[in-house]
Amino acid sequence: MSTEIKPKHIGRNISRIRELRDMKQEALAIAIGTTQQSISIIEGSESVDDEKLKAIAEALGVPAEVIRNFSEEAVFNIIGNTIDIENNNGSAISYGCTFNPLDKFLESIEENKKLYQQLIQAEKDRVAFLEKLLSEK
Repeated sequence: MSTEIKPKHIGRNISRIRELRDMKQEALAIAIGTTQQSISIIEGSESVDDEKLKAIAEALGVPAEVIRNFSEEAVFNIIGNTIDIENNNGSAISYGCTFNPLDKFLESIEENKKLYQQLIQAEKDRVAFLEKLLSEK
């Protein structure tokens, strides 16, 4: 059994971070001034030269070291250990609604009512104007 440490696949790390940032290859290519095909080639390569890595890291908004040392296991571990207030009282993170949805619904109904009244008034004005034009002929 071999205990050799496998070098990190920098291209794969770039791809994973880009996906976590919800960025397409084309957007990354535009950000660093290259083509989508070259980004695809970079993501397929095990190593990337430092100059390109710095440009890509800047476009992704992370330090180059984050790309070099990126670990999917660590990301999933952090996500898995995130505590939300509904399951554990001790967290300051709340994913619940901060407003009453029923109030928002009633506000939208009132707004629709006002807009409908304005529409009716506009139609009445238009009819009056057209009747006035007809009576002048």
